[in-house]
Amino acid sequence: DRDAAVAWLLSRINYERTASIPYGERQLKLDRMRQLATGLGSPDRAVPIVHVAGTKGKGSTAVMLAAMLTAAGYRTGLFSSPHIERLEERFTIDGRHITGEQLVAVVERVRPVVEEIDRRGREVDEPGPTFFDITTALALVFFVEKKCDLVILEVGLGGRLDSTNVCLPVVSVITSISLDHTKQLGTTLASIAREKSGIIKPGVPVVSGVVEAEPREVIADVAREHGCRLIERGHDFDFAYLGHQQFDYLRPGRSSLLGIEVGLTGRHQAANASVALAVVDELIRQQWEIGEQDRRQGLSGARLPGRFEKVPGTPAVVIDTAHNLASAEALATTLAEEFPAPRTLVVACSKDKDILAIAGALAPVFDRVIVTEYSDNPRAVPPSQLAKVFQAALTRERRDIQVPVEVAQSPAEAWRRAQEKTPANGVIGIAGSFYLAGELRPLVLATRGFT
Repeated sequence: DRDAAVAWLLSRINYERTASIPYGERQLKLDRMRQLATGLGSPDRAVPIVHVAGTKGKGSTAVMLAAMLTAAGYRTGLFSSPHIERLEERFTIDGRHITGEQLVAVVERVRPVVEEIDRRGREVDEPGPTFFDITTALALVFFVEKKCDLVILEVGLGGRLDSTNVCLPVVSVITSISLDHTKQLGTTLASIAREKSGIIKPGVPVVSGVVEAEPREVIADVAREHGCRLIERGHDFDFAYLGHQQFDYLRPGRSSLLGIEVGLTGRHQAANASVALAVVDELIRQQWEIGEQDRRQGLSGARLPGRFEKVPGTPAVVIDTAHNLASAEALATTLAEEFPAPRTLVVACSKDKDILAIAGALAPVFDRVIVTEYSDNPRAVPPSQLAKVFQAALTRERRDIQVPVEVAQSPAEAWRRAQEKTPANGVIGIAGSFYLAGELRPLVLATRGFT
């Protein structure tokens, strides 16, 4: 049944749920993923793929791209990670998640191949396929069986060694480069750009939303080495944010698309939408038919839980998965623009994140902070330690005012206190991790009468 299938998947080595994430050829072997794909009849070669990497914005860009292709009448598969509440969220076709029954069927199809690779691996002391290897394979098999016209494959971590990198896409996409996973990918924007540029394949066009000079140069070098056409934000396309979820898509030397409405909130989402539109321009060049109305409809209808997700009611609630400096800055900017009212932050973070930088970005816009830890992942920072970091950041950023920092032992307790202490005209922001969003989102929706 579904629970048994999910339990089998979760029993595999899962670096999303280990205290630290290794990043080396032994743990993240693409050979193992290639064996898995070959054993399943090479589903990665059976459908056109758009491969999306980037420090932030890759999930939003992938969702917007999929929504535009679906609006144009193409059956579109989307593989994304991590999920917020249920594993099924990772596998969608035309915006609908895989069902429990379908998941069981595809696990049954993939499992014998995994077990055969496990058996061969034991003979030479090699680890078998990981959780992420297997979920990537499940996605590809499912999308091919369901006859998708095109698949959007979102990278899990980095690019070069990521399980998704067995694919040979029709377009490679790098949405943005900022500091995250520095233990695995390196401590400079250039080293991170080099890892993410590992998805660039000979002759395959590359769309890049990267604007900082240092990582941009790396991407340009790798694209040149591989003989790829490079389509860059700031050179081949750009955007002008108009506020209120609207922007202009600018194409120097060609007609622009004006007054586009985007379903996801914030200036950074307009940037992501412009990257998605540049990918669509490239697909049109490759003879895909995607009209202007399809693009507008797809972008305005795109939704993604946990990305500045507004839950109606009083006080207002915003659920966001911001878990690095760049996404924390985007959240702070968007909150300040959208909610002038008193703001309460409920926050929990993972140990491998730059919590000092995240706290520094969020501190200026909140009037109360409640720190907690999620219960279902060993990577959570203890709340007492997180409280100290936020207190230090607030003291540094808000010398003018005393912002209270409280410790709640569980997300449920933090949510209860946030509701008690936030005035009706205020907003509660939930941020710091996918895992916190995953624990609190169902609780918030249930409290507000949404099921």
